[in-house]
Amino acid sequence: MPDNVNETAAARAQGEPVCIDARRVYDSCGDKDCLSDLPVYLSDASQALIDNAVNVRIRNADVLNVMLDIEPVPFNRGFYSIDITFFFSVTLDVYSSPNTAPQQVEGLCISDKKVILYGSEGNVRVFSSDMTADDYDTQNTPARSLPTANVQVAKPIALAVNVKGKKPCHKVCHKIPSAVLQQIGGNISERGERVVLATLGVFSIVQLLRNVQMLIPSYDFCIPEKRCESSTDSPCEMFSRLDFPTDEFFPPNVVENNPDNGGGCGCGCSD
Repeated sequence: MPDNVNETAAARAQGEPVCIDARRVYDSCGDKDCLSDLPVYLSDASQALIDNAVNVRIRNADVLNVMLDIEPVPFNRGFYSIDITFFFSVTLDVYSSPNTAPQQVEGLCISDKKVILYGSEGNVRVFSSDMTADDYDTQNTPARSLPTANVQVAKPIALAVNVKGKKPCHKVCHKIPSAVLQQIGGNISERGERVVLATLGVFSIVQLLRNVQMLIPSYDFCIPEKRCESSTDSPCEMFSRLDFPTDEFFPPNVVENNPDNGGGCGCGCSD
């Protein structure tokens, strides 16, 4: 066997160094924010229900969208400020009279956040293309080598809701994406005598990433180890391949669920 074959096999076993272009996280931060008294923006129909409600409760909250704006920090080279705007959907249970089932309405909450992170420096312009068959490749818009902001948000926790008798001036000063606006009925009511204020708990992680070339060990290509099975038109044949759900008929006991318990006190400890 030639020596170069042995050298290649040995290099793969130890991790042959290869160069890749990937996003590297230069800086990041995590936050646990309690966003209190966020005005809930409602459609005209939902606002009418709130004005005549005897009770309002918060049922659920979710993240609809996040808008980001990143700018260099003056006199601090390599640092960037990230302006973040969160759009939350809030589901409310509105009771129009005592001892009746509630009506659910969807509202919108908006919250701003600013963080400063380190994203390093880069003074080059990046040109790239998308391949087009039998023609000149499509050129993408050239961009400067600025870092990219990335925000991860967990599902918000709906903590509390408060209804005030007099609706304060809380005109929306943000640009709301049309897809977000459609979630609450397509418009925001500017009338009404009462306002709903929601309190949400939000966990988030903010990152600054930059495309860099890195040398990493490579062991082998990711070759699939199983064959693709063709689908069948026979539902009975597909059903025959399913295992019998024994656990559904005979639920496992505590010892089976905790094999390491060894018959202890039932909470992972021994007598």
